[in-house]
Amino acid sequence: MPPKRKGKTAVSGKKNKVDDGGASTSKSDDTTTNDDSKEKHTDEKPDRSANDDGEPVAKKGKGESTVSDRDKQAEEKECNFKICSWNVNGIRAWVGKKCQLYITDEEKPDVICLQEIKCNKDKIPAEAKCSGYHCYWYPAIEEGYSGTAMLCKREPINVTYGMGIKKHDTEGRIITAEFPWFYLVTSYVPNSGRGLVRLEYRTEQWDVDFTQYLKGLEKDKPVILCGDLNVAHQAIDLKNPKSNYNKTSGYTQAEIDGFTNLLSHGFVDSFRSLYPDKTDAYSYWSYMSNARAKNVGWRLDYFVVSSTLMSSSVCDSVIRSKVQGSDHCPVVLMLNVDNEK
Repeated sequence: MPPKRKGKTAVSGKKNKVDDGGASTSKSDDTTTNDDSKEKHTDEKPDRSANDDGEPVAKKGKGESTVSDRDKQAEEKECNFKICSWNVNGIRAWVGKKCQLYITDEEKPDVICLQEIKCNKDKIPAEAKCSGYHCYWYPAIEEGYSGTAMLCKREPINVTYGMGIKKHDTEGRIITAEFPWFYLVTSYVPNSGRGLVRLEYRTEQWDVDFTQYLKGLEKDKPVILCGDLNVAHQAIDLKNPKSNYNKTSGYTQAEIDGFTNLLSHGFVDSFRSLYPDKTDAYSYWSYMSNARAKNVGWRLDYFVVSSTLMSSSVCDSVIRSKVQGSDHCPVVLMLNVDNEK
């Protein structure tokens, strides 16, 4: 069983009933910006739109991906369980653009994980409570900041909030759901902030404790981690590695090393494992400098899985780069699971 959660916000075993919400009809580009700028815990997004000249300073990575023929590939591998993860950059703005229709009418995942909901429970729009899903919300204590959510067609065995360490569990950053086959963890990993004001906390405290938390879960059953992990692991995971290396949050050596350390404990970056040489496939684009139209992006959103699941259950891992509505796009993991469990 997973380690006990001891923090006030690490609530174990609380299950929400299925919430039915309305649906709507269109998508558009998001122009909402993140106003969180406090040095204490800022998730203000740095300017990640600068251009490069020359070769990357950080080591050259493998590859990247978009969507193309992967859905067909997943069908051939008998995909029967789909998880979608999306940093929505404010759930009220996301619903205002009717982006929930992508979930209910197009992707139709078994689980949808959302990050950066920036909304208290009592202000969650009804339309966000997608019909047919059990809905779990974990906002930050501070209104309008951070927060995560998980919507599940199948009711999980158990749902917990946070990692059980008080200093990490006030910002609504982790939800863990236990299913028969694995633990699913969605996380909005702390941004190191403009000027790297939170880099030390992120890399020397959060990364260390989060890796231990995931390892503890894995003692009981395999783990799937998804969400905005706020790191581009390799040079191939962002358009302009040279100009951002050790200058911009998400691509410092300390953050890279933290993610490398996580993978060294038997976890696999599912996308990069399947597409080691795919370039120009990103999940985040700055609102500045027309970055998305130019595809000047970063791959910050991941499905990291236990190595046993990678070999036995993963059919595909895709990036829905054409889906609008946030400064991030959805990423999707396709699995084959034993539905007899």
